[in-house]
Parts: sequence; C-alpha cells; structure tokens
Amino acid sequence: MAVLQVKLSSASLLRSVPVTVILPVDKVALPGMPYQDPRPFKTLYLLHGMFGDQEDWIQYTNIRRYAEEHDLCVVCPYGENRFYTDQPKEFARYGQFIGEELVELTRKMFPLSTKREDTWIGGLSMGGYGALRNGLKYHKTFGRICSLSTANLAADLEKLQEEAPFPLLDKRFVESLMGGLDTIPQSDNSIEWLAADLAGKKVDLPSVYLACGLSDPFLTGVRKLRDLLLQLGYRVIYDERPGGHEWDFWDAEIKEFLG
Repeated sequence: MAVLQVKLSSASLLRSVPVTVILPVDKVALPGMPYQDPRPFKTLYLLHGMFGDQEDWIQYTNIRRYAEEHDLCVVCPYGENRFYTDQPKEFARYGQFIGEELVELTRKMFPLSTKREDTWIGGLSMGGYGALRNGLKYHKTFGRICSLSTANLAADLEKLQEEAPFPLLDKRFVESLMGGLDTIPQSDNSIEWLAADLAGKKVDLPSVYLACGLSDPFLTGVRKLRDLLLQLGYRVIYDERPGGHEWDFWDAEIKEFLG
C-alpha cells in the first residue's frame, strides 16, 4: 500500500497545500491467486475536522487497510480550520479547491476514475460539513457523500455570541468563513438551502451516508439533517450507535460506509 505525501500548488488558495494520498498500486497477489488490475481507481476525498490536518485519518483510523481491501484511492487534503467554504476576500476558496481543483489535479497525477459513481467525498465534524457542502454543490462530480458527526455551522445562527470561548459559537468566526449572518441561510454555505435547491432541479442526487454517536453533541442536528434529506427525496443511509465525538466511532463508521 503506497502512502504519498504531496504538495500541490493551488490557484484557488494561492499557496501550496499538503495532501496525503493512499494509493493501492503496490498490492502483491498471493501465488496461485488471480489478480485483476483495479485501475482506474475509485476515489474518496476524505476531509479532517477542526484542529486536525491531512494526516489525521491515516494516524487515527484504519483507513489505509480499508483502502487496500476495497482497491480505493483516498485523498486527504489540509483544510486548516476554514470549514471548506469559499472566502474570496481572503483569496481562500477552499470549496473550489476541494470540489474542482483537487479533483482535477489528482486525476492528472494518479490513475483515477473520472466517473461520478466512482468519485466520493467524506469527512468528520468540520469535514462532515465540508463533505456535505461541497458534495452537494459539486454534485456532478461526487456520486456519494459520507458525513460523520456533522458540525453544521450554519444551522443555529441565533445561538452565536459576540465573543464566545469556543469558535463554533463565535459570531466573528462564522462570519469570517461564511459572510454576514443574514445572507447565510440563502447561500451555498447552508446545507439546508443547497439540498433543497438541488432537489428542486430534478437532477440525479448524490446518495448520502450520515452517522453520529449517541453521546455526540451534534446528534440533534444530524438527525434534523437526516429528516430533511429524506423529505427532499435523497437516498440516505443513517446510522447512530454508542459513542461520542471520537476516533473509535469515526473508524467504525468509515468502515461501514465503504462496506
């Protein structure tokens, strides 16, 4: 199993971006066992959460083994703490980087399938929001979305404070990522607005895998997302099990998502 550390020059972000890539090109077939070349590879673009980086998934879960079992390429980019949205005033278009540029660059570099049904996006917490936001916005690219313990930052704007001790509750932090609070509910930073807008266009909707731990503080919000997506006609697989906002839960769920 090849694990590559790559730095990409991003026009969307005006900087180089570190990316970890898992690529099962070096699998060895046992003597007498048939071997079928899986190329071009199905691909999962897998996003980290707040306070994390591009190595989180490979350090804290068994994603490397799962990728090998499923002949799957996994691409983990560094998203800082920017929730994978576009912030044009700061020349930081993280959504565009994830949904367009990263896919284009990795397809040039590696033997990846260009089929929508073979191209997936997933993530946890902040990355779970980023996976839904960009999976819906770039629905022509991504056929499947996996969102674990979704930190739906744009859902409870009325709870934000002027100076909160934690960024997710801080009005200034949210506005730096998504713009004025009055514009967010009708923008592509709102999962609810994106999902409804896309459903109304009668296009082929991506399938969505949602999961959250029973002790996770985001459980209520994830259940609301599940109910909304089902109401809008999305194909949703939902799972909740004992666990909190923690790696043991995310490891079990990414394994479940991959089947």
